[in-house]
Amino acid sequence: MKKILLGSTLIFFMNTAFSQVSEKELLKKTEEAIAKIKDEKPAGWEKKGMFTFLLNQANFNNWLAGGQSSISGNAGVKYDFNYKSNSWTWDNKLFANYGLTKLQGQPLQKTDDRVEFNSLLGKKASGEWYYSAFFNFKTQFDSGFDPADNTIKISHFFSPAYFQFGPGMLWKKSDNLKINVAPATSKLIIVHKHFTEFGPAFGVKQGESSRYEFGAAVNGYYKFNLMENVTAENILNLYTNYLEDGQNVDIDYTLNIVMKVNKYLSTNFSFQTIYDDNAFAGFQTREVIGVGVNYGF
Repeated sequence: MKKILLGSTLIFFMNTAFSQVSEKELLKKTEEAIAKIKDEKPAGWEKKGMFTFLLNQANFNNWLAGGQSSISGNAGVKYDFNYKSNSWTWDNKLFANYGLTKLQGQPLQKTDDRVEFNSLLGKKASGEWYYSAFFNFKTQFDSGFDPADNTIKISHFFSPAYFQFGPGMLWKKSDNLKINVAPATSKLIIVHKHFTEFGPAFGVKQGESSRYEFGAAVNGYYKFNLMENVTAENILNLYTNYLEDGQNVDIDYTLNIVMKVNKYLSTNFSFQTIYDDNAFAGFQTREVIGVGVNYGF
């Protein structure tokens, strides 16, 4: 009787253990299947946009330690419209940002201003490789002024305007990780003649309104989760001109970190650095941080 009872007990525990293992395996397979479904999005168009408004404010009243009251705001729109099928991928991304700041006793000043559109078309080659063609356009909304003399205008809408386009090869692991290499890239810079009247501007020679370059471009995109509700987006663009100073490489790198509070609120940090010796002999940098109000569409 004891042997029967002992055997029954062992069988019960073994069945329970096996059932738990089976449940864990089933749960794991279910989670993997859900993740795979999320990664393997159905064919067709996918569109999504986000409007963000950042606000920063500082106020000092009889503050003996000193300080200057200020208020600044930054509005931005990001819109993606992408197409996917078994053999084609077409990613389109539009950025638009504009920001102003007001220091006590001083006029309004621009803190951020850019318009950028990227389009990347890929035809399946093998595995994660695609034959590709890309197009990039950059300009600004408003006038820019010389930091040393706020009365001298140095840029305005569509001046300068940058265009890049060319064929290449795309390695695309996912929508969040991809690299495009384009060894035959055309680049066009357009600027109004009144900026080149007395000398060159943005690489365009004196008295002219455009500059053509031919070279190689490498564009990379990587977005990942730093931790729960915190994402980091990296955008890197490299370009070298075969026709002049081929050893020089233009660099444009952007880091966007979003710390999500809820559906509508987040803390946003953006850092961008540009090196283009035709425009400026050194690195240009831009940083924006603030509490954001977000609206998805």
